[in-house]
Amino acid sequence: MEIIRTVKEIQNISDNIRKSNKTIACVPTMGYLHEGHLSLVKIGKTKADYVITTLFVNPTQFAPNEDFDKYPRDLERDSKLLSDAGSDFLFVPSANEIYPNGYDTEINIKGISQSYEGLFRPIHFNGVATVVAKLFNSTKPHYGIFGQKDFQQSLVIKQLVRDMLFDIEIVVAPIVRETDGLARSSRNIYLSQEERKLAPTLNLAIHQATKAIENGERNRLAINEIMKNYIENTKAFKIDYASSADATNLSEPDFFESGQEIVLLIAAYLGKTRLIDNNIIKI
Repeated sequence: MEIIRTVKEIQNISDNIRKSNKTIACVPTMGYLHEGHLSLVKIGKTKADYVITTLFVNPTQFAPNEDFDKYPRDLERDSKLLSDAGSDFLFVPSANEIYPNGYDTEINIKGISQSYEGLFRPIHFNGVATVVAKLFNSTKPHYGIFGQKDFQQSLVIKQLVRDMLFDIEIVVAPIVRETDGLARSSRNIYLSQEERKLAPTLNLAIHQATKAIENGERNRLAINEIMKNYIENTKAFKIDYASSADATNLSEPDFFESGQEIVLLIAAYLGKTRLIDNNIIKI
């Protein structure tokens, strides 16, 4: 696997791949990789001839009170994992390479970005959309591979691709979990030993709501209460949201209808660590 650090060089590599009638999958990451990230690389290998993984901790998607400075970083570790997983190139730009002096443009996606994560992290999705557009323009992929764990982000990226006319197919891969059900995340390393034992509560709450839906529950607020009550019983979490919504556009009808695909979304703090989880279910 070759490590590339400049936009010009990765663009040249992508141009040459395209000229040879080969395809490219781009896997954007912020590093400190786990099996979830590596599964995206492996899916990319099934879709395209070459996989370009990007590693960039993007400052514009972190608010001042968030964990940009302490976000885990380990390039040597990540490079080994990616090489073993089959990534062909690792694009590791500096902040100045992505945001050069005089940079003054931002992508603002409305609608889909304004609820849930958008309410609690108001600058987040503008930063995500902007950096993903720049990474796409750098790597020139045919496929963009993202994980379902960041479900709303995947909808934002699909909106970005539609609205900005990117000729890229977005692939959303299933959540990879620990054996106890906790969704894998780079931030899980922040959890204390005691918090780690409690962390699967979010997935268990989703399971409770999923069972209720399978047993005929269609009332959105009732479904939400099932998740909230289950989490609150532990008295360990501060809930940002525990909600159900239409999986295509995050709309919130009073009642879900037969045939509708819905998403169960949770974000909550466990101590100082913010965890997210979700599940998609078709009525």
